[in-house]
Amino acid sequence: MIKDLIKKLTEVYGPSGDERNIRQMIREEIQEVADELIEDVMGNLIAIKKGTGRRIMIAAHMDQIGMIITHIDEKGFLRFAAVGGVSVQNSIHRRIRFKNGMTGVIGFESEINDVKEIQLARMYIDIGASNRSEAEKQIHIGDVAIYDTCFTESNGKYTSGAMDDRIGCAIAIEVMKRLKQSEHEIYFVFTTQEEVGLRGAKTAAYTVNPQMAIAIDVTLTGDTPKARLMSIKLGAGPAVKVKDNSIMCHPKVIDQMVKAAEAISIPYQMEVLTAGGTDSGAIHLSRSGVPSGVLSIPCRYVHSANEMVDAGDVENGVALLVQLLQGTIEL
Repeated sequence: MIKDLIKKLTEVYGPSGDERNIRQMIREEIQEVADELIEDVMGNLIAIKKGTGRRIMIAAHMDQIGMIITHIDEKGFLRFAAVGGVSVQNSIHRRIRFKNGMTGVIGFESEINDVKEIQLARMYIDIGASNRSEAEKQIHIGDVAIYDTCFTESNGKYTSGAMDDRIGCAIAIEVMKRLKQSEHEIYFVFTTQEEVGLRGAKTAAYTVNPQMAIAIDVTLTGDTPKARLMSIKLGAGPAVKVKDNSIMCHPKVIDQMVKAAEAISIPYQMEVLTAGGTDSGAIHLSRSGVPSGVLSIPCRYVHSANEMVDAGDVENGVALLVQLLQGTIEL
């Protein structure tokens, strides 16, 4: 079941720059359904389903946001900087976990009286160490922590850390498994370092040189109390991106995605994101340009320890991509 796959993927350590654990898990999931597997210099995992038609790139990023240790003080408290879009409000008193399994809690300097005064530079990680020497036996400068969360299901919704973008990885894996035939040569690329600048996608797109590309990622929603005005909500279907800060999606790719959804009568939404971007932002500028789009999964509480998606949106996202890839693509 895709639920079990999502649980596995979201609980694996894999911050930007150290995607080794999550890459290995994905490799084990897809090695029997890929015709060829390539790991490039940037750490991207490229899985190829060979064909004679168009060269299509499907991209989902493996990495997650994190906190990199910059200093250990004499009392054993760890200072840190953000790896990707870590926010103050999402981090206060959250439990974190390092690659070696060590856990800790994020706190902030006690002299701060107003939450508005809190900055990441005035926060710390408490691993329970009594002094610097004790802390340094377990954690080193440059180690990266992630939010320590667990996967849960409630009322048809999945909640976990790292849904951004392990949900995209899960969809790509499931599409690979369900896609029985396609005339196209499809490159499923599980990219690195998206959260720090779309870096893996940039080099992978140059290597693949696709004729069309679709990134799979999460998007924000406007369906919670007093949320920003945005016509995206959980349970209304996967979203077909029109634009974000990194791309104006190619109209022909948008049309193909909409036609695929309508051909199998699944719900879908049109997405206009006024902030943020995805791997498609780098891919569409590769070489002489790549017609690109994005399949977005609505997600509440993005870049927090508890990101929420709808199970139906995920299943319909898989169905949309399978329908698109097994048909004729017109560009």
